Amino acid sequence: MEFKNPQEELERFRSRLGVAGGFVLSCFAVLFLRFVWLQVIQHDYYRTRADENRISLVPIVPNRGLIVDRNGAVLARNYSAYTLEITPSKAKNLDAVIDSLAQIIDIQPKDRKRFQKLLTESKNFESLPIRTRLTDEEVAKFIAHRYRFPGVDIKARLFRQYPMGAYASHLLGYIGRVNDKDLEKIEQHEHEANYRGTEHFGKTGLEHHYEFELHGQTGFEQVEVDAGGRAVRTLARTAPVAGNNLTLTVDAKLQEIAEKAFGDRKGSLVAIEPSTGGILALVSVPNYDPNLFVDGIAPSDWEQLNTSPDKPMVNRALNGAYPPGSTFKPFMALGALTIGKRRPEQSIADPGVFNFGGHTFRDDKKGGHGVVDMYKSIVVSCDTYYYQLANDMGIDNIANFMRQLGFGQRTGVDIEGESEGVLPSQEWKRKRFKKPEQQKWYAGETISIGIGQGYNAYTPIQLAQATATLANNGVMFRPHLVQYITDTKTGKATPVEPRPLKTLPLKQEHIEVIKKAMVGVNTEGTGARAFAGAEYVAAGKTGTAQVYSLKGEKYVEGKVKKELRDHALFIAFAPADQPKIALAVLVENGGFGAQAAAPIARQVLDYYLLGKVPKEAAPADEAEPEED
Repeated sequence: MEFKNPQEELERFRSRLGVAGGFVLSCFAVLFLRFVWLQVIQHDYYRTRADENRISLVPIVPNRGLIVDRNGAVLARNYSAYTLEITPSKAKNLDAVIDSLAQIIDIQPKDRKRFQKLLTESKNFESLPIRTRLTDEEVAKFIAHRYRFPGVDIKARLFRQYPMGAYASHLLGYIGRVNDKDLEKIEQHEHEANYRGTEHFGKTGLEHHYEFELHGQTGFEQVEVDAGGRAVRTLARTAPVAGNNLTLTVDAKLQEIAEKAFGDRKGSLVAIEPSTGGILALVSVPNYDPNLFVDGIAPSDWEQLNTSPDKPMVNRALNGAYPPGSTFKPFMALGALTIGKRRPEQSIADPGVFNFGGHTFRDDKKGGHGVVDMYKSIVVSCDTYYYQLANDMGIDNIANFMRQLGFGQRTGVDIEGESEGVLPSQEWKRKRFKKPEQQKWYAGETISIGIGQGYNAYTPIQLAQATATLANNGVMFRPHLVQYITDTKTGKATPVEPRPLKTLPLKQEHIEVIKKAMVGVNTEGTGARAFAGAEYVAAGKTGTAQVYSLKGEKYVEGKVKKELRDHALFIAFAPADQPKIALAVLVENGGFGAQAAAPIARQVLDYYLLGKVPKEAAPADEAEPEED
């Protein structure tokens, strides 16, 4: 029998115990170090993670700033209403959910189409409205059945409203849901944090140009939530700051009267305060109702607006480029006086035609106007006088002078989408055409430029700015729509200072010659019928612009298709001695300016200067038209 050595066994036991103890201590050391790492070193990180799970940061979208006219009339405001919304990621079968909801809440086919459109444009986790502006009864009905619809909820949202409806729609613009293009602009201006939770963005007009002024500052709520994501209590709240308010230079009543004056005709009107550049009215008809876009425009409405041959979405005042016709003549005469090509008393014998290079350019009046000086050339709108004048001045002299008046250049008005128009010159033609034979400027092309035809093409706002500059004795202002911006937080109103862009190098005696002749237009010339009995003295000029070439034939309106009829134009300012308003009117395919455009200008001037409100828009005069 073999006996064990107790001492040896004891040593072996102690060794095993030491190893086991060391292992246990090592484990506790590891646990302790891990505890120190988690609870001390990483404390802030895991505290933040825990808070993120426990606390939800909910953005509070601010009230969008108001837009009011110069007299305080509200043009754009906000109101709160309940919407029924679906979060696609939380709803298992969208079609089935919507069908079930339709049994409780009235959901029309247009609501479904709008929802499908929003679904294709939005992210899966965003809640989307299936019905907007619910009644209290509809809210109560849904709440009673809420448990049946996971991912469906009632939300209170702010909606934009345009009280004037379609009036002033092109200058106000509209808002729509934020898209990728809007996000790029937000990121470009580093406003991502301020747009959290924001679903709408200004798309056109003032709503777009002043988006970051109107938006305001987004607020936040720290809300404690349970494991199911339901709110338990509000821990902290940072209130949102409403967007800044815009006070416009526009007179809302004047805008309405001007738009009504067009009736069902297409066209544009721009009225400017000459001494400041403030726009009093900016009309483009036909127009559209911006309220259609507030909660997502119905596909049928969008298709109707986009496929209409009248193009109601086009801002004709800024985007439309038209030949100015005879409204160009006062500026031609002023240019001739300035560069020394004519004196006021110089006269020509007008035979009714001007022959140049084997081509006959005809006057509107068969047989001509007899002896014509500068005054008479404007009053009776003598084409022959300006055929000769254009030939004597030359295309580059004409272009250089007209450029000073802003023709062929963007005015810088504070809404996007402005066209440059076309101010023809030899340089312009070289850039415009590719073939060498097309790039050459021919002397015969200059002749029609003198009467506002040929390559001439300008926007109504350019024509209005040039008229306002003439009325203001050569001092030019940038046309603008906003008078001042009011900070809703401080109440401080910051004016948009009317600083002159430039003062043209014109002699006052030359300006007076043109003004006197334009007064003559409305007292004894082509605008006399429209301004008969006026209680103020207005300066003006009628104009008719060809849409297509007659090729020597006489224009007879009734024998020409409506879309090919001449455009009617009229420019004016009043009172003539101290102008308070200058304007340009264009009636597309309206025929003669004296017949179609001048009566519109008369209604606008009567209201602005005298406060007269017409009972209804005056129809076009069917009498024999006067020459333009």
